[in-house]
Amino acid sequence: MERSNQKLELSVLIKVSMLAVISLLLMQIELSLSFLFPEFLKIDLSDIPALFGGFALGPIAGVLILLLKNLLHGILMTKTAFIGEVANFSVGVFLIYISSHIYIKNRSKKGAILGLLTGTIVMALVAGIMNYYIFMPAYANLYGVSVDSFVKMASKVNGNVNSFKSLIYWSIIPFNLLKGFIVSLVSMGLYKSLAPVILNNKHKNKLNIDNK
Repeated sequence: MERSNQKLELSVLIKVSMLAVISLLLMQIELSLSFLFPEFLKIDLSDIPALFGGFALGPIAGVLILLLKNLLHGILMTKTAFIGEVANFSVGVFLIYISSHIYIKNRSKKGAILGLLTGTIVMALVAGIMNYYIFMPAYANLYGVSVDSFVKMASKVNGNVNSFKSLIYWSIIPFNLLKGFIVSLVSMGLYKSLAPVILNNKHKNKLNIDNK
């Protein structure tokens, strides 16, 4: 029994590591929506492997994938003195943990949708709060500018942005809602076919994402 548990733990660690590396690679592919958001906000799909891991292996596994991705990115290629990586983890953890926790409790299409919807909304709100109080001021300090510089960049795209608070309301929160929606949509479309690669074949009966 002990040897079996050790094999299971090793298997999970290997899967977590592999998904983290895939996340790191996906993090390099960024989509700029400059007609909607300022240039410094870019969408990537690197949260998808963490969602897969969370859905298939549990919320903690999903969080570990997210953490490892950001640690690797911070060590190997950070350009923001770890601010970007801390922000990515601190915000993304709400999407990953909440979505996978709700899905694990109700392994169905309804459970997946509810989890992803709840996780996306919470993530967007947390992103707004953390960017207002922590991350945007930290970026401004790093680059030796004021937060008004970010406001000016955003105002060129969205006329509703005329203050730091309006930047949060009209750019940061909507951006994270859109990002969560895109990540959720792609994850829903791919999970059914890719989850058996993460899970053992004998656990295929757990994949009820097509059920109501």
